[in-house]
Amino acid sequence: MRNFLLIFQKEIRSYFNSPIAYVVITMFLVLSGYYFYNVFASFSTVSFQALSDPMLQRQSGLLNITERVVRPFFGNLSTFLLIMLPMLTMRSFSEEKKSGTIELLLTYPITDAQVIMGKFAGCFGIFSIMLLLTIPCFGFVVAWGQPEIGVIVCGYIGVFLMGGAFISLGILISSLTENQIVAAVLSFGSLILFFMLGFAATKAGPGMRDLLNYISFIPHLYSFAKGVINTADIVYYLLFIFVCVFLNMRALESKRWRG
Repeated sequence: MRNFLLIFQKEIRSYFNSPIAYVVITMFLVLSGYYFYNVFASFSTVSFQALSDPMLQRQSGLLNITERVVRPFFGNLSTFLLIMLPMLTMRSFSEEKKSGTIELLLTYPITDAQVIMGKFAGCFGIFSIMLLLTIPCFGFVVAWGQPEIGVIVCGYIGVFLMGGAFISLGILISSLTENQIVAAVLSFGSLILFFMLGFAATKAGPGMRDLLNYISFIPHLYSFAKGVINTADIVYYLLFIFVCVFLNMRALESKRWRG
């Protein structure tokens, strides 16, 4: 546990000792804040128009703040994270390899699992700060409307799990190369691929459709955005993280064998 905490503290310090954390957090908040402003302003405009137009009042879901603001916001958060998180994970092992400190790290009396989980926790900590800073947006939603609080809570749980999956894949790819740019591009491309599988499922046959839907990130987040905590979705994200950590351990073991 002590070794894990040391790695975790080292990672957190390294993020804040460089511009990476500040730039990523700022850009994420700018993008998410701008999108929230637009979707909330659009809902407000429609709400005012509905006061004088009975036809608009009869349209189902048009004046539902949960449907028009909360769920779309969580859906777009996943897209912003897909862009931002590879910028956090790209340096996890790539920087260690490029600077030559990976050999020193592997000679310490510390297990590969502690190294990987310490780096994962450090990156997840920065990601948590990013996500928690979006909570004030829902302060406006609660103040001006009556959203379903359960949907908001479930949405955050889903985004946290998805972010963990993104981070585990990014750290795995970072352990395979010493070039941070290559790690970022490969991580971004891989995440895009997992997203696109969900769209490809709509054109596949019944059996393949179910497989692609299960592999893709998108269908699993939809359940959380609807306010439903499905055990299968939680298992998917946790299993994805476990597989990435397992492959990362194998990658570090091969590094030891090669010297």
